Amino acid sequence: MTQVLTELGWAVTDLGDATPTGEPDLSHPNSAVKNLDALAGWTRGLSRKALEMARGCDLPVFLGSDHSMSAGTVSGVAQCTAELGKEQFVLWLDAHTDLHTLHTTASGNLHGTPVAYYTGQPGFEGLPPLVAPVNPRNVFMMGIRSVDPEERRRVAEIGIEVADMRVLDEQGVVRPLEAFLDRISKANGRLHVSLDVDFLDPGIAPAVGTTVPGGATFREAHLIMEMLHDSSLVTSLDLAELNPFLDERGRTARLMTDLAASLFGRRVFDRVTTAF
Repeated sequence: MTQVLTELGWAVTDLGDATPTGEPDLSHPNSAVKNLDALAGWTRGLSRKALEMARGCDLPVFLGSDHSMSAGTVSGVAQCTAELGKEQFVLWLDAHTDLHTLHTTASGNLHGTPVAYYTGQPGFEGLPPLVAPVNPRNVFMMGIRSVDPEERRRVAEIGIEVADMRVLDEQGVVRPLEAFLDRISKANGRLHVSLDVDFLDPGIAPAVGTTVPGGATFREAHLIMEMLHDSSLVTSLDLAELNPFLDERGRTARLMTDLAASLFGRRVFDRVTTAF
């Protein structure tokens, strides 16, 4: 990743690994919830690191595995955005909405909760209180194709905009994404992009533990990244859920690197673009 971005003209600094804070043993009335103290520690540690990076870097990139990392990264960059007096927007590229709370999760897998957390939904006792919750109406989800009934209800209730795979099949990626980018530009907002490996079709990106058939194609994903670069609106990026033990000769890792390169400006030929 560092080499690829350097070749594109970016000065890249590896700030090392984030570390969790020490947290007391936490329990929850929902007996399915797993590793709550670890989630609280990582969320607090990542939020502090993300805030520090957002204050000091042109475009922080967060590389992680479990998508629960975004509870910390988004809450941290959103705090920086609030300090600047701007609105935080989030583009959520994922097969799942990740809108469960600690009370509604049946699996107890906390990678299904970050969006509910950083948008300030109730039901996260024991996790760090949010300084700057993201307005749910500033979250746009693309590629969604696996949603639990409780999450479906919450999407409608809090006003998150979703372009699921049927929308992308019918309209393509350009129209929905252009409309979202136009909103951000008019609001003079800041955009965090969170890319989960399972946004992609498992036929091209097998290295994830939560594969869902029918995901984004190679070209759909690259076009999204190219449009994001052309917009000049992206201010931070997550790359989440890559499991190297499930990869096939590194093909998913290479694809995620190539997608990041497209977002950072790699192109076949230069072209005249219009900012959104």
